[in-house]
Amino acid sequence: MVLAQRESVNRETRVRNPRCVALYGKGGIGRLPVVRGEVARPGRLRTLLLLAVGLGALLVSPLGVADCVSLSGKLTQGGLAWGALPAGSSATLDGKRLDVLPDGTTLLGFGRDAPASAELVVQGAAPCRQSLAIAAREYRIQRVEGVPQQTVTPSPEHQARIARERKLVADAKAQRFKRPDLLQDALSGFSWPTQGPISGVYGSQRYYNGNPGSPHYGVDVAVPTGTPVRAPAAGIVTLAETDLFYSGGTIILDHGYGLSSSFLHLSAVEVAPGDEVARGALLGAVGASGRATGPHLDWRMSWRNERIDPQLLVPPMPAQ
Repeated sequence: MVLAQRESVNRETRVRNPRCVALYGKGGIGRLPVVRGEVARPGRLRTLLLLAVGLGALLVSPLGVADCVSLSGKLTQGGLAWGALPAGSSATLDGKRLDVLPDGTTLLGFGRDAPASAELVVQGAAPCRQSLAIAAREYRIQRVEGVPQQTVTPSPEHQARIARERKLVADAKAQRFKRPDLLQDALSGFSWPTQGPISGVYGSQRYYNGNPGSPHYGVDVAVPTGTPVRAPAAGIVTLAETDLFYSGGTIILDHGYGLSSSFLHLSAVEVAPGDEVARGALLGAVGASGRATGPHLDWRMSWRNERIDPQLLVPPMPAQ
């Protein structure tokens, strides 16, 4: 199956000589067609043609094209969706095998620039194939000129440190606990880890002196240093660092089956790798550590290697 490729729509603004710059790095079988009606005489040739067409359909699309799974969540760039498969089923998304919980629950995640469609294939007692339409999103693009080059491009020493720290983060995210109880808590609805004005959103991107920086993959909440940060759902801590180059104090919390939250720029880290925490448990405190221009929480979420938008999984921020 050839997936349609498309670019997300971007909204651009330009800034000249900023006083401060926040850097984020560069970085089933469906029902087969049934032909109804009489076959006209002489009949034999037409019957053979109909049989040939039916056989061709079987050869081209052995699983049919019927919708087979009822999904909750968001089928959009940056979205997370989930549904229940028949007991004993297996499934793939665009050819990649999905985890299926004992109760049949499976997760589907879509990155910032996901293509316009994805194919879900289910195998088992009720096999099927379902084409999923993934909605495009509009992202904020900001062009910043006049930034000192040493601010945009890290030194060789810093680049070596950044590479080491990226491996730490990748290893932490690779610890995917198969804990149905954790995931069920998460899918019951995430809570905001802290509350306050939203100062940055998922998908936005800055160009520094014409060079693209990495897109922003989280939601920023601007609150004072020391404001408590709490677990938005139950999970197991897989990373707890106090001073990473870009993100400063950083915690990664695994919610099960490849779904995780990251909390950046913390001033305090109150947990350690291996800690299991309940929803609402204290994780740390808001800060301005790493490459940040002021105190805020940068909350990010991932499903496997796809960066998803936390704001799609929480209720609107309460009025401040």
